[in-house]
Amino acid sequence: MLAGRDDVIDYAAVINKYPWLVKKDQNCVLSPDSDGLLCGLFTSYYLNWKIRGFYDGKIMVLKKGFRPEDCVFLDMEIFRKGIRSVGQHMVMFNKNRLPANWGNFDSCFSANNTRGYDAKHNFPQKYPLATIHLLFGVLGSVQKITIPTTAICPLLYTDGTFKNLFNYPDNCLSWLNFLQAEKTASPLHAIFFNDHYSIHSLMIALSELFGELRLITGGKRGGDKIKLSNGNGGLIHFDGKSRTIERETVEQAEKFLYLLANKTGWEYTPDNWSWRNLSPFYLKKGAIRPSQGRYDELMKKNPISLAMTSTLGIEYTLDPKNIF
Repeated sequence: MLAGRDDVIDYAAVINKYPWLVKKDQNCVLSPDSDGLLCGLFTSYYLNWKIRGFYDGKIMVLKKGFRPEDCVFLDMEIFRKGIRSVGQHMVMFNKNRLPANWGNFDSCFSANNTRGYDAKHNFPQKYPLATIHLLFGVLGSVQKITIPTTAICPLLYTDGTFKNLFNYPDNCLSWLNFLQAEKTASPLHAIFFNDHYSIHSLMIALSELFGELRLITGGKRGGDKIKLSNGNGGLIHFDGKSRTIERETVEQAEKFLYLLANKTGWEYTPDNWSWRNLSPFYLKKGAIRPSQGRYDELMKKNPISLAMTSTLGIEYTLDPKNIF
């Protein structure tokens, strides 16, 4: 999906391979952090997608009556044939030695896989932005996406994008070129090529955003996410009898969503979000130190998802109960 030697994405080829990326009225499952919630708000507003659940690598909660194959998983790569997903994590260890079941990613639109980047050869060049930016590039290639100046700060905040811009400028510039962000019609142009912020004014805007997030939680951290599980993989903030995410947790999440909606112009539509009648599914999360041998053994176990979060660790999730 590259266009010749210039190493830029071919959006038409991406949409041809994954036509569901731009189709309306899909169901989706989100990662429960700021990037996942932004993806849900964006697809709900522009494509009328319905949020049917959340997945954090340890637990999935899914609206009763829906199966994983009914949904698009946003901000995670699902290693299962027929299950659609979009993600930006490093999942390929060595492009020259792919596992026999690598076809499990055939329905996954992955930033690093699309560019042919693996951990062995390209880890320092891995994707440095958020999944929401990847969605901007794709949908923005076929329809107009409006990015008001009030949206720039939260879109630079999510997934620590603003940190990566300054820590890894060469890599960020390479990926912005790959995503064709320099084109004025791209919504990415409004974010990364804007003249609205100086470095100083961006710091002020980020400081103000941090203050708004602290107001959501009464001064605590975590106003930009939904906490589903504890360190042991146990479900928290969930009422098992009513199959409902606890009211206080939903209210906090909605405060964040209304904050984002106000800044982006993407209306938060409560009817598109499933907070009730959810079924919890318990999964098994683990981690290993990266090596070709350990990666090969892991892939034989057929993980649901994985991510090489650093040169020292691969996090993964197994499905012992065959939920997927």
